[in-house]
Amino acid sequence: MMGFGQHLMLDGYGGNREKLADLDLIYSFLDTYPKAMKMTKIMPPYVFKYSGRKPEDWGLSGVVLIAESHISIHTFPDKEFLSLDMFSCKMFNTERAIYHVKKLFEVKKAEISLLDRGLEFPKDIMKAKEIVFKERLSMAG
Repeated sequence: MMGFGQHLMLDGYGGNREKLADLDLIYSFLDTYPKAMKMTKIMPPYVFKYSGRKPEDWGLSGVVLIAESHISIHTFPDKEFLSLDMFSCKMFNTERAIYHVKKLFEVKKAEISLLDRGLEFPKDIMKAKEIVFKERLSMAG
């Protein structure tokens, strides 16, 4: 990982409708998974039901803020679909997270994206200062 942090995005298809519609299950996932990631939860999860303009667009959305960033999930039970984001400035096991989410919601197919965000974020300000100084010297000389 380079930069500020890694951002895992998972879009899941063919999930279990009952699990995707289970507000308590989603709350429990958001409440407990930060600890499994070795992250620091800074608020209780917030999960709510959304009713779309079309009846089949209803679903659940939830988020939990962690000191390292956030985890969010949006489900569409009638469409057997979920969209999940895990963003953290601290490394976490993305393969384990993917496996856990797919298993928990019985996802049959998933689209996975993993980004390194904030590639120029200076995690170590003294090291960043040294790099910038060397670049300026090479440009001047």
